[in-house]
Amino acid sequence: MTDYTWLVPLPVVIPLSAAGLALALYRRPNVQRFVTVVALALVLVASVALLVLADDGPLVVDVGGWAAPVGIDLVADRLSALMLTISSAVTLCVLLYSLAQGSEDDEESAPVSIYHPTYLVLTAGVANAFLSGDLFNLYVGFEILLAASYVLITLGGTGERIRAGTIYIVVALLSSVLFLVAIAMIYAATGTVNLAQLALRLPEIDPGVRLVLQVLLLLAFAIKAAVFPLSAWLPDSYPTAPAPVTAVFAGLLTKVGVYAIIRTQTLLFPDGRLDDALMWAALATMVIGILGAVAQDDIKRLLSFTLVSHIGFMVFGIALATDLGYTAAIYYVAHHITVQTALFLVVGLVERAGGSTSLTKLGGLAKLTPLLAILFFVPAMNLAGIPPLSGFLGKVGLLEAGVQMGTPLAYVLVVGSVVTSLLTLYALVKAWNKAFWQTPEEPRPPVRLPFGMVAPTAALICVGLLLTVAAGPLYAYTERAAVSLTERTPYVDAVLPDGERGQGVSDDVAEEQP
Repeated sequence: MTDYTWLVPLPVVIPLSAAGLALALYRRPNVQRFVTVVALALVLVASVALLVLADDGPLVVDVGGWAAPVGIDLVADRLSALMLTISSAVTLCVLLYSLAQGSEDDEESAPVSIYHPTYLVLTAGVANAFLSGDLFNLYVGFEILLAASYVLITLGGTGERIRAGTIYIVVALLSSVLFLVAIAMIYAATGTVNLAQLALRLPEIDPGVRLVLQVLLLLAFAIKAAVFPLSAWLPDSYPTAPAPVTAVFAGLLTKVGVYAIIRTQTLLFPDGRLDDALMWAALATMVIGILGAVAQDDIKRLLSFTLVSHIGFMVFGIALATDLGYTAAIYYVAHHITVQTALFLVVGLVERAGGSTSLTKLGGLAKLTPLLAILFFVPAMNLAGIPPLSGFLGKVGLLEAGVQMGTPLAYVLVVGSVVTSLLTLYALVKAWNKAFWQTPEEPRPPVRLPFGMVAPTAALICVGLLLTVAAGPLYAYTERAAVSLTERTPYVDAVLPDGERGQGVSDDVAEEQP
């Protein structure tokens, strides 16, 4: 297995290197596009390879050759490899969509030359966050992707985008400050920020101090994941960005926060002291988020509220803190990344065909573009959890885990999940009827949807359907990932095996010593 550890840093190194090359090629946009597509395709290949290899155990790379805990580790285990694979597929599809949109639009609305380097930096930041083996490098991953997202969310420079971007930046900076304070306090209390070593040292410190550290980390990650009541920023920020940017933000950025919650809750704080608080937060996120969606009359804002709402399903699985709960939560994260991204891409096509995202101004799109109606219907039903789609399978797993827990609060969450699913179906059917079936205010001429935009959208929808077809093997994989998370020893032993690592000494230096 060690023969393949060179694959681990590639999802970070490739897009960062390609970003520098793309920036140097800003005067040659065609070459710039080619470099970006090739880089993301290579990242997808490397991620799939890691997905297969990590099933035999975590792969660990010491950055700079310095072993843990002094050196920075990149760790690819089942959870991080799965997140990498899904995110790589999403970023590639969204990029192809944006390239087609840029070629169809005039030069002013096409992505500027800085778009490709920034998009690649965002991809590298996401990958670094997933692979990080210590808290400070996780912070660096967050900052890389957030710095890139600041540029992308304000792309175009309109007043509305600048206002929304300002809100996003202020909230993100608040989250980053909390995270940095938590890291400083953790280092002061334990003398390390390496995740594997923290798993060994945190149980030894005062329980009250440990609880404060856990609360700080959860607050920082909950802001990034848009967990209620820290989610008010999202519906105002995402809908203003261009369709490809909104899609990749909706699919990935909040899930990096969810990933961080899963990683730290299982590895650093397995005692479950805040599980009940997380369950209440999950219930509020689900219910209040979907009530906000039901009240919306703009399809972008409606989907933004469903995004917030369905974060609650993932937090529900995490709060259960059982193998079955984590299994269903991980599967649901993979499902939601693909489906939510696909829906935002479809909305970009809806806006192109109907000239608006307001449900009161749309109508008759089913007759005008039947293919677009299908492209919206399939992921919408998947998000709502209609059998036998992956959304249904993920929710059934969560409900089963809640019933298995058997506590009154768990049953409340089960009921809340069912109500949220029904209201999701109602909100999406309402959007479907208004956008595709109601009589438009005025007749619209036939519209041609660019193949270059339709094809990546359809491909991403097919990835969501593949999660249904391959639900058996994928669920088994997420179950193995969940067991490894709750056992903790596979991760810790991979990073700090006795007698081989953990001294913080470079292999080269060790060889030179007598």
